Amino acid sequence: MSERMVIAIDGPAGSGKSTSAKLVAQKLNFLYIDTGAMYRAITFLAIKKNILSDKAKISELAEKTDIELTFENGKTSVKANNIDITEEIRSQVVNENVSDVSKIEEVRAALVKKQQKMGSKDIGVVMEGRDIGTVVFPNADVKIFLTCSIDERTNRRFKEFAEKGKAVSETFVKNNLLERDRIDSTRDISPLMKAPDAVEIDTSDITIEEQVNRILEIIKTTANKKKINLELK
Repeated sequence: MSERMVIAIDGPAGSGKSTSAKLVAQKLNFLYIDTGAMYRAITFLAIKKNILSDKAKISELAEKTDIELTFENGKTSVKANNIDITEEIRSQVVNENVSDVSKIEEVRAALVKKQQKMGSKDIGVVMEGRDIGTVVFPNADVKIFLTCSIDERTNRRFKEFAEKGKAVSETFVKNNLLERDRIDSTRDISPLMKAPDAVEIDTSDITIEEQVNRILEIIKTTANKKKINLELK
C-alpha cells in the first residue's frame, strides 16, 4: 500500500474530473471519493420525499442520512441508509436540481463533515468535487483544478446520455451545464473556484490518458519532494 496523501481534484461538470479521479485512484491504489454523488444522493431523496422547496427539511435530511460510497471495478456505488441509489442519482431531474440543493449552507456543512471523516483514514485519498481544495481539504498534498470548454463539456455529457438511451437535445444539455456553472460559481457558500495553489489543467483538447498522466506526474513530483513512497499499478 502506498503512503498517505490527499489529492484534491476540482472542476465544473463535464471537465473530466470523475473519470480522471477514478483512474488516478486506481493507479495509486488510493481511496476514491466522489463528493458530487453525495449531493446527488440528498437531491434524489429530497425529490422522492417532495421537500425540494423546504431548505430546513433538506438540511435535516443531509445531517441524518447515512451515505456510503464504494468503488469497485471502476464504478462508484452509492447507498443511502443501506439502500442502493446508484442509478437513480444520475437522472435528469437530479441533474436539474442538484446545484440548488448544493448551495444550501447547512447541507454543505453536513456533507463536508462526512467527506472529511471519509478522507481522514490512514490511507491515500483521491477526492473530487467543486470545493475540495478550498474547503474540504485546504491542506491537501496536491490540488488539481480541471477546466474545459463549454462545447466540449456539452459534447461529453450528450454522449453519456445517448449511451444510456436518454433522449435529450444538445441545446438542453448545454443550457443545463451553463446554469449549473452559474449557480456553482456564484453561491455564497463554498463556490466553485480554483484554490490559489492548485494546478490548472485544460482538458478540452487532451485525451483522458493524457489528463491522467499529467495529474500523476504532478503527484509524483510532490511525493518526491515530501519523500513519500508511491507504488503505481
